[in-house]
Amino acid sequence: MPEGRRIVQVCGSAGGGVRRHVHDVAEAQSRANDVVLAGPAAVIDGAAQRVRTCVVDIRDRPRAGDLGALRRLRRLAAGADVVHAHGLRAGALAALAIRAARRRPALVVTLHNLPVGGLRVTALAGILERIVARRADVVLGVSSDLVDRARARGAQDAERALVPAPPRPAPTPLTPEQRHELGLDDGRALLVTVARLAPQKGLELLLDAAGRLAGSSGIVWAIAGDGPLRGALQGRIDAGRLPVLLLGRRADVPDLLAAADVVVSTSEWEGQPLGVQEALAVGAPVVATDVGGTREVTGEAAVLVPYGDAAALAASIDGLLADPARRAELSVAARVRADELPRLADVVAQLGAVYDRALG
Repeated sequence: MPEGRRIVQVCGSAGGGVRRHVHDVAEAQSRANDVVLAGPAAVIDGAAQRVRTCVVDIRDRPRAGDLGALRRLRRLAAGADVVHAHGLRAGALAALAIRAARRRPALVVTLHNLPVGGLRVTALAGILERIVARRADVVLGVSSDLVDRARARGAQDAERALVPAPPRPAPTPLTPEQRHELGLDDGRALLVTVARLAPQKGLELLLDAAGRLAGSSGIVWAIAGDGPLRGALQGRIDAGRLPVLLLGRRADVPDLLAAADVVVSTSEWEGQPLGVQEALAVGAPVVATDVGGTREVTGEAAVLVPYGDAAALAASIDGLLADPARRAELSVAARVRADELPRLADVVAQLGAVYDRALG
């Protein structure tokens, strides 16, 4: 990437994976460029010291405060070479903020999620998608289906973004205390899912599959993560006496993934799932729903099943638990695939080329 550019990275309300990605990109770019990271306080908090930050309160839904966000983005964009927005709302606001600029910066927008929700939500998302597609110089999508959507809505230059998982410490074996906490003293198999407890993660499907497995296999299914569905999920777990543990946020995720007999992702949609990437990196056998960009991440190094088919999900897990040789094959394939996945340096190189096109 050419050095000395002024780059404004804009991020709306974002979960952990997107937030970490934006922080990593801003820090890497700031080694040779003047970078400002703008977004809600909770999103920009914790950015690297060399990255300047500015609070711009971008929410999930339209509101009166959007006018203030537009004014702030307009001031930040003045004199910038590139404005790079992450997310549909941030991208649309950035496009509107710079449209009348005397010296218009290049606009790049990365789409990190598939719009989901009711008719009003999807209708609004369609409007924002068209604004982004037609006004951004380059649109990046974290999966091929998002790239195709952007092109269908008018994007002239669109490509798949690279979103690698951030480096994690090397895993260590679970201690006897950790194994006791998980209920593994009697030799039960460990299934691990790393997910925010939110609708997109398909956790109702997970519980359906757990119910099918409960009668045939001695398992513990541990879910690392927190979120708004925790109460409802725990209620169903208790009512059905399901072998599922909600662990909440964990600092030992690499250890859990490495200890798992099978790592499972049940998402309704994913771009480049960081939890799956982390599972591949530690050589975990993976079963995942074949949605979004998941297959683009796993290649042939995982067992993929259709979303919504609890019977197929349970059968795939049960089959792996009964077949140590197949699990060993997947473990080797996972490590090979992890070595093929992009790193942060690849992201920086891609964005350099993208910014060159946008400025050209």
